[in-house]
Amino acid sequence: MESFLNRDYDWRGNLPGVLKRAVVRTAILTLLAVLLMAGVAWAASAVAPAGDPTGASIGGIADVVAATPGAPTLAEVAQDLGHLKIGTNAFFIIIGVALIFFMQAGFMLVETGFCRAKNAAHVAMTNFIIFAVGALAYWAGGFALQFGGVGALSALGGSTGVLDGMLKLGDWGLMGTKGFFLGGSTYDAGVYAYFLFQLVFMDTAATIVTGGMAERWKFSAFVPFGAFMGLVVYPIYGMWVWGGGWLAQLGVQAGLGHGVLDFAGSSVVHAVGGFSALAGALVIGPRLGKFKADGTPVAIPGHHIPMAILGTIILVFGWMGFNGMSTLAVGDLRFTVIIVNTILAGAAGAMSAMFLVWKLWGKPDPSMSANGMLAGLVAITASCAFVNTVGAVIIGTIAGLLVVGSVIFWERVVKVDDPVGAVSVHGVNGLWGMIALGLFADGTYGDGFNGVKGAVTGLLYGGGAGQLYAQLIACVVVVVWAFTLHYIFFTIQKKTTGLRSSEADELAGLDATEMGVLAYPDFSGSTAVGGASLTEAPVGSAL
Repeated sequence: MESFLNRDYDWRGNLPGVLKRAVVRTAILTLLAVLLMAGVAWAASAVAPAGDPTGASIGGIADVVAATPGAPTLAEVAQDLGHLKIGTNAFFIIIGVALIFFMQAGFMLVETGFCRAKNAAHVAMTNFIIFAVGALAYWAGGFALQFGGVGALSALGGSTGVLDGMLKLGDWGLMGTKGFFLGGSTYDAGVYAYFLFQLVFMDTAATIVTGGMAERWKFSAFVPFGAFMGLVVYPIYGMWVWGGGWLAQLGVQAGLGHGVLDFAGSSVVHAVGGFSALAGALVIGPRLGKFKADGTPVAIPGHHIPMAILGTIILVFGWMGFNGMSTLAVGDLRFTVIIVNTILAGAAGAMSAMFLVWKLWGKPDPSMSANGMLAGLVAITASCAFVNTVGAVIIGTIAGLLVVGSVIFWERVVKVDDPVGAVSVHGVNGLWGMIALGLFADGTYGDGFNGVKGAVTGLLYGGGAGQLYAQLIACVVVVVWAFTLHYIFFTIQKKTTGLRSSEADELAGLDATEMGVLAYPDFSGSTAVGGASLTEAPVGSAL
């Protein structure tokens, strides 16, 4: 049908008709507007009659739950405002849960993109199922072991007698004892919100390991790992730092600063995941064709670098909730400082890694630049609340340099095959993040943390070495704990049920042999499905 706007006619020849129609339409619209305003005025008068001294209106004093409707006492008003504050904090945390959970998509894209096409569905599946396995294990017991003795959650209601069970050795806390299956006294709205927030942190730590062992991990061996991480390894170390345990007590018990501090998880999440991945990579061994007979590493390129870059961008997006909403309270305006520090550190990490590989290899390698950004984010996660922007940029810059050197070290010196750089990004830079807090905390935040008065101040800002010593102790503990337990766990699996896929399955690709489905079924033939053959893989990127 011909468009009305394209019709060729002279409207001026029909001017009286046009004016007449315009007047009629204007009158109709005016009448409708008057009727609408009259309706709004009538509704408002019905809800809040003029001159009502109680201010009865939607959102007004009459909406306060009171024994005498419309005339609440001061205590009743205060209680209503308290509920509003707690509800706002809970909503703030749930938004954080959504942001952090979405990081699962980012990890999946990064890891899948850095691996070969013939294993893409398998890698994606491990990133997907790890949440389901870990969530159930954490619900069953992990949360109780980690936070069963944390005490009242003041930002979420402050209920006493809920999370007040702790196993101690003398005065030192070892693990929580309340909250198994979220039952009993922990059937509480505030505890449930806190559980969700902590659940997605646990999931991040477990997901890190899937990248370090990708492309040769038997799926039937992967599933028990998720339960072990969510039930034992992650929550117990997490309790020592975040649940009122002995590392957190190094301040009040031993005078070491504020005790171990890790605002959003450089050690609790990332170092635990990174050094668990190192244990797994050592036990499972390198992929077929990764090293020549003389030990020289052979690059096995990822099949989809744009996918990995997209995943990195999604991780940056989620990290705003990961760090920013770890204040647990919307009224703690420090979250704006935290997010700015987080973004700047990530940017600095990407730039320093990019320029370093550009200098070393003549090209600004995209995969290493992405890992540089992630390294900066990991490193700032412990100290994001305690440093200024200058400190954040320095921390991120060093992280970007560290990740490049670390990848080279683990691959060329130790002969560890880590397809995505999980050990370097999360393990090494998780430790650097902890140390950086003891150096760069500027004394503007943290009064009362872990029961110690005064703001958190690092060595470079005149705070002495106490905080740095606490952070160094945590670095040693997290490496020994995560690496040792998982090395033992994976070794037992290897000798019993098996840990690694067969050589034939690995060569054919784990999508077809373990998943029964190809990520890219439109392609056929081993080279098209699997990417470059083992003998054709070019040497270039460290990844």
